[in-house]
Amino acid sequence: MNKLTMRLGHSPDADDAFMFYAIAKNKVTSDRIDFVHVVEDIQSLNKRALNGELEVTAISAHGYLKVQDKYRIMSCGASMGEGYGPIVVSGEPVESLEGKRIGVPGMLTSAYLQLCIYAEGFIPVEMPFDEIMPAVQNGDIETGLLIHEGQLTYKDAGLHLLFDIGELWARETSLPLPLGLNVVKRDMGEELQKEVHRVHRESIEYALSHKSEGLEYAMEWGRGMEEEVGEKFVLMYVNDYTVELGDDGKAALELMFDKAHSKGIIREKAVLDILEG
Repeated sequence: MNKLTMRLGHSPDADDAFMFYAIAKNKVTSDRIDFVHVVEDIQSLNKRALNGELEVTAISAHGYLKVQDKYRIMSCGASMGEGYGPIVVSGEPVESLEGKRIGVPGMLTSAYLQLCIYAEGFIPVEMPFDEIMPAVQNGDIETGLLIHEGQLTYKDAGLHLLFDIGELWARETSLPLPLGLNVVKRDMGEELQKEVHRVHRESIEYALSHKSEGLEYAMEWGRGMEEEVGEKFVLMYVNDYTVELGDDGKAALELMFDKAHSKGIIREKAVLDILEG
């Protein structure tokens, strides 16, 4: 049987590398599909998904709203924060974001949607996520919305924490904070979708049951992070919800979209079409 080639989009981040380690290194394989890895930052993957370019891709939970006609959510592969998530920092202590320029990692990111739920009156400045912290340090912008390892290293950069969106969300909802999802093209048919899901879930389970080798590979994508920070970051975002969204994960997605819709931040009503294993 000739194998199908599918493009698999994911970010150049240690947590995604950990999740897809077993696929990249052929620890988990399919006799029907060959995956070609497309590695780009999450905002670029969101934009690719808008055009339906990739058969399977990581995407911001926020970005899913714009592509739900083209993609289904897989019940595995989600990034959810359990009491933690994106943070807002400043170079000098400030009382509020009102009138302040804030560096954001993309308007389709979940972090930006959540920022809009908890703050208003700010001036968003879109920039690559890894340029936000230096821009705040240099005074180019007053505040920054940090994702990825910046959540752990901002103090080392001499920055002040204004608020932690993950903490606010946990206090208010007692649910995990939705950040990233893995989605699969609708038009490939249920049988192939389920094979994609199987490979993804087994890859995640392999990494979690072979942590040392998975983390060693993940740290190749760690952007110079210290090993201890890298391991903490990876295991923050590859957790039980990554293996299976479950009822709490689904409820969290629905609540985030409902909050954003009721505040007028989004116009779309989310239809959570979730592919189970």
